Amino acid sequence: MLKELFTKKKKYATIPSEQAKQDVPEGIMTKCPKCKKIMYTKELAKNLRVCMNCNYHHPMSAYERIESLLDEGSFKEYDANMISENPLNFPDYVEKLEADRLKSKLNEAVVTGEGTINGYPLVIAVMDSRFRMGSMGSVVGEKITRAIEKAMELQVPFLIFTASGGARMQEGVLSLMQMAKTSSALKLFSEQGGLIISVMTHPTTGGVSASFASLGDYNFAEPGALIGFAGRRVIEQTVREELPEDFQTAEFLLKHGQLDAVIHRHDLKETLTNLLDIHKAGGEGEWWEN
Repeated sequence: MLKELFTKKKKYATIPSEQAKQDVPEGIMTKCPKCKKIMYTKELAKNLRVCMNCNYHHPMSAYERIESLLDEGSFKEYDANMISENPLNFPDYVEKLEADRLKSKLNEAVVTGEGTINGYPLVIAVMDSRFRMGSMGSVVGEKITRAIEKAMELQVPFLIFTASGGARMQEGVLSLMQMAKTSSALKLFSEQGGLIISVMTHPTTGGVSASFASLGDYNFAEPGALIGFAGRRVIEQTVREELPEDFQTAEFLLKHGQLDAVIHRHDLKETLTNLLDIHKAGGEGEWWEN
C-alpha cells in the first residue's frame, strides 16, 4: 500500500491549448463587474441582464430594452436610417462612426419609435451606450425631438431611457444646441398636456442629464446608475472637499429629492403599466384632458 502511494500516477488538470481556447464561442460567458461571478450570457439575458448573484444591472442594448417592455410585434421604428455627418471636419470622426455602426448594428446612439405596453400606446426613445458612449450629437437630438413631436401628434405619452456620456465633442456647439432643442420640444409637449416619463440608466451624464433626461413628469432611475453633470473629480476640485462615497448614484439622488423612484428592472414594466393606467384620461386612445 505504501509503495503504491508513491508509484501511482497522479492526475493533473491539463491546461487548455490555444486551439481549445479559440474553439470556445466568444461571448458565451459574462463576468459581473460588481461581484465578479461568471455566468452564462444566455441566462443573464433571460434575467433582463440583471446579475443573479448581486442584482447588478448590466447595460442593455436599445433593442433588448424595447423587447423587454413593449408588446410583441407592436414596435414601429422611426428614422432608422438617419446618420451623422462631420460638419466640423473633425479628424477621424467619420471612421469612428462607421466602426460603431459595425460594432453596435445601430446607425446612431438612440432608437425611437411607437408601440404599446400591455395595450397602452406610447412613443419611446431608448439611448444605447455602445454607440459613441451614447453621446448626443445632431442626429440624436433630432431623432428625440421628432419622437416628442410624434407623441404630440398621436396624443400619447412619451417614454425615454437615457444612457449617455454627454454632448458629442466632435460636433461642437451643434451638439450643445440639442439640449435647448429637445428641452423646448418637451416644454411644448408638456404644455399640450402630454405625459413625460424619463428613466435614467447607467450612465446618464453631461448635457443629457442637464436637459431632456431630467424633464420628465416622472424621473426614475435603475439601481446603481451614475447620474450627474460634471465628473466627481472636477466637482471635488471646485468645492475643495471630499464627496460622499455614493455621490451621483441613483440612490443618492433619490435621497436628495432629485428622483421620484429607483426601480428594479424586473419591476419596471408593471410600474409603467400602472402609471399609464392612472394617467389615461378617458376611453381608448384618450390621453389628453382637453
